[in-house]
Amino acid sequence: MKNLLILIPLLLLIASCNDTQNPSGDPSAFNKRKAVPVTLVKAVAKSEVIAIDAVGTAEALRSVTLFPATSDEVVRVEFASGQRVKAGQVLLQLDDRQERLALELAEAELTDARRNLSRFESAGTGSGFTKSQLDEAKIAAEQARIARDQAQIEIDDRRMVAPFDGVVGLTEVEPGDRVSTDTPITTLDDRSNLLVRFTVPEDFLGQVEVGSNVMLSPWTGSLPASTATIVDVDSRINPVTRTMTVRARLSNEDDRFRPGMGFRVELKLIGPEYLQLPELTLQWGGNGAYIWTLDQQSIAHRTSVKLVQRGNGSVLLDADLAPGQAVVMEGVQQMAEGRKVEVIDPLTLDTQETLPARFVE
Repeated sequence: MKNLLILIPLLLLIASCNDTQNPSGDPSAFNKRKAVPVTLVKAVAKSEVIAIDAVGTAEALRSVTLFPATSDEVVRVEFASGQRVKAGQVLLQLDDRQERLALELAEAELTDARRNLSRFESAGTGSGFTKSQLDEAKIAAEQARIARDQAQIEIDDRRMVAPFDGVVGLTEVEPGDRVSTDTPITTLDDRSNLLVRFTVPEDFLGQVEVGSNVMLSPWTGSLPASTATIVDVDSRINPVTRTMTVRARLSNEDDRFRPGMGFRVELKLIGPEYLQLPELTLQWGGNGAYIWTLDQQSIAHRTSVKLVQRGNGSVLLDADLAPGQAVVMEGVQQMAEGRKVEVIDPLTLDTQETLPARFVE
């Protein structure tokens, strides 16, 4: 609280504004009463902090299930579950013997077509060849090239490679198995970063912004909380739950977390600005909450307030006060509307335990 509030190290003397406090009317009798110490604090402006707790689920930054591009017999499985692989690394090899023969044939036909075209082009226009024959030779050479490229694609389709860097999952495929395009081979996750998905009530639409930080704590409790950054806010509100989906990016370079893990999400939003005071200043009456304030003439006034937030020994109040307004924290039992408070020089308290009371007109 010492960082948020500025205590005024003064003792105040509360004196009555009417003669009911001294019914005898004898000033000497009033002066014999002990002075009542009162502590003032200054109200300071502080924004409301709205804490939102949510349940989040992690997913990989990129995640795919890999299927073969064609059907055939498995020749080699070139990965192990949990292995880190690089983009382009071969994971599965299917039987491609016929496709390789087809590629050799296509390359031979392409070579022959290009040789034939070269003869036409080198002979020139006076050799007796027509322009139509030259065009047909060009088309034949292009068709042979396309056939060669198609044969190469057929070979490539029998070799499954990793589309990006990541970690492969479990597989049920073994060499000798016959697979089809509907057979899942394995999963591949890029978990260098995780995206933690959670929902926020629609009441906070416009307050949750991309770039804001959230705290993520694994439900297991075995790992410390981590800071994540919001990267996506859904453009729609779910009409059933009245919530919007938010995703936060969590760095996972040390590979502590896994896709599918549950997290407790703590999101703090900055709300409107109110006045912050120690909790001791807040009083309750028949008409609700109030505090005691002093005006410029040191006259006490009962000021109605609305409690906005409470925590760490302080309160946020919605009140018609300006920052820096003096508020009574200790000695409120002696306060009354219109009572004048005289500020006593605190240096005099070093020489005597109590001060003689003085009636303030």
